[in-house]
Order: sequence, then C-alpha cells, then structure tokens
Amino acid sequence: MSGYIETYRGMVYPWHCDHQGHMTIMHYVGMFDAAFWQLMSAQGFTRAYMAERETGFADVRNIVDYIAELPVATPVMIESGLLKVGNTSVTSFSRMRDSETGELAATAEGITVYFDLKARSKTPLPADLKSAMEANLVAREEASVE
Repeated sequence: MSGYIETYRGMVYPWHCDHQGHMTIMHYVGMFDAAFWQLMSAQGFTRAYMAERETGFADVRNIVDYIAELPVATPVMIESGLLKVGNTSVTSFSRMRDSETGELAATAEGITVYFDLKARSKTPLPADLKSAMEANLVAREEASVE
C-alpha cells in the first residue's frame, strides 16, 4: 500500500442536512471518523489486533476545512493517508470529494494517540506496524478556503 487510499464512500441524505440544505458539521466529522478507522485497519490495526492487545486510538486534535457545500443526494468519497508517524501518535489527513465531479468538499487533519485501554495512557506504536506506516506517508493537499 502506498499513498492515499479510499476509506469512505456514501451519500448525503436529507437527515445529514440542516435548514440551509447542506450537510452539517457533525456528519462531516462522523464520516471523517469512519474513514480514520478504515485507514488504521489498512495499516494493520484491525479490531481483532487491538482487542487482543487492549489498545485503541484517542484523538487529541482535529482540524477540518470546509471547502464546498454538499447538498442532499451528493455522493461522497474520502481518501486518507498518514502525514506523520511518531512514537505514540499518528497524524492523518483525509480529503472528502463529490465522487461524481471530483470537487474537493472538505479536508481533515487529525493527531491521534495510540492508547493502552487498560492503563488509560498513551503507548508506543508497535515497531513492525510503525515502520510499514512510515514507508507510506502522503503529502498534504492544500485547499483554498474562501
């Protein structure tokens, strides 16, 4: 695996939208969150892997840029990758697009800590998975937010 991978695909439904007719912030965040878990699973952090080790991930920072409106019936797709891999954390970057037009709708950058669920504290990323992740870093896509 190298570069960005597809991590989410769905539609904007009426219940995702506010009174102005476009998708609300809480649904962008929910889709980006689902995309993050797909990204981590593709990196080897499957549900079974983390359950066996009693580990997980905890977000510590998220930045979302909203670039274009997503009205009802818009098909959306998210691609994600890793910008940075630290000792105990990863910085991910996701880009959400209208999957029919390719128009960039939003981006999300997040810092997430690998977490020992029993000790309730951060823990080092496993060396084998960390080295594989470092080999697949992506470049951030800059977007114009006007």
